[in-house]
Amino acid sequence: MTKIDVFSGFLGAGKTTLIKKLISEAYKGEKLVLIENEFGETGIDGGFLKESGIQINEMNSGCICCSLVGDFKKALSEVLEKFSPDRILIEPSGVGKLSDVIRAVMGAENGKSALNSAVVVVDANKCRMYMKNFGEFFSDQVEFAKTIILSRTSDISEDKLNKCVEILREHNKDAAIITTAWDKLSGAQILSTMENAKTLEDELKEMLHEHEHEHEHEHEHHHDHEHEHHHDHEHEHEHPDDCTCGCHDHDHHHADEVFSSWGVETAHKFTLEEIESALDKLEDEKEYGFVLRAKGIVELADGSWAHFDYVPGERNVRKGSSDVTGKICVIGSEMKEDKLAGAFGI
Repeated sequence: MTKIDVFSGFLGAGKTTLIKKLISEAYKGEKLVLIENEFGETGIDGGFLKESGIQINEMNSGCICCSLVGDFKKALSEVLEKFSPDRILIEPSGVGKLSDVIRAVMGAENGKSALNSAVVVVDANKCRMYMKNFGEFFSDQVEFAKTIILSRTSDISEDKLNKCVEILREHNKDAAIITTAWDKLSGAQILSTMENAKTLEDELKEMLHEHEHEHEHEHEHHHDHEHEHHHDHEHEHEHPDDCTCGCHDHDHHHADEVFSSWGVETAHKFTLEEIESALDKLEDEKEYGFVLRAKGIVELADGSWAHFDYVPGERNVRKGSSDVTGKICVIGSEMKEDKLAGAFGI
């Protein structure tokens, strides 16, 4: 029986970093397959993870939880037939809903695989902001996770960390929450926590049933009290950070109705200073739109290669392995693509 581990998490939370840690420290000796689902035209993370010798099955330009449910079932079946792995790791898009990913996994089961764990990685620094500004996309991941793994906990105060846990507990009373910094834990310790829920599948089926019932009730309530509900919705989802992403305009969105992506393959050669400058510019929402995530692999002027990541307020640029061509992917809302290309000088 092939175990299936699902790693959800909002854009830039650290899913890929966690998967790398588990591959190197906890999954040794197992035959693994990773199924990725990128939101956007240009797949980046597959290039990072190929270094680990893991088979990549990238599905770009959509979400498992939206238009690619059928393709996902087919991909899962092909993976089981071709590779007969001990374990399949699924890393859905950061803007995908975990409930829909779980539903797709359960719908694709054919006696050869079983859902083993459902994890959400949460950036402890951005927990409150994401919960306020991205509503259902973030809260759904938290609500349906059986294990919540906080990232970047070594960089924040104890008080802020406790407040983050309080916010998460408001949406999920039962999940195991890992707050310890990852470098202080072994991959085996993390995996043991992930696999601790022995009745995971039954519990998740029950949650999905309750989730669907609640949505039916909310839909009826919306028709009965349309004007009143709209007023309450605006009041409860204030944007203290002047967010203009548009994600609160309607209930129950699909990711492609709210988020967009800009991707490019480029042979342009950069300097590290040019990459850092471009990423700093993305903080200007009025100029470039609301950028949630940027990542890429590009060649440098000296012939080496740089890998970079960006989330609001944080950037990381580092030397890394080469790729067949340079790739840049930016994800956000109401983005100005011509301006983005100019920011990167291409």
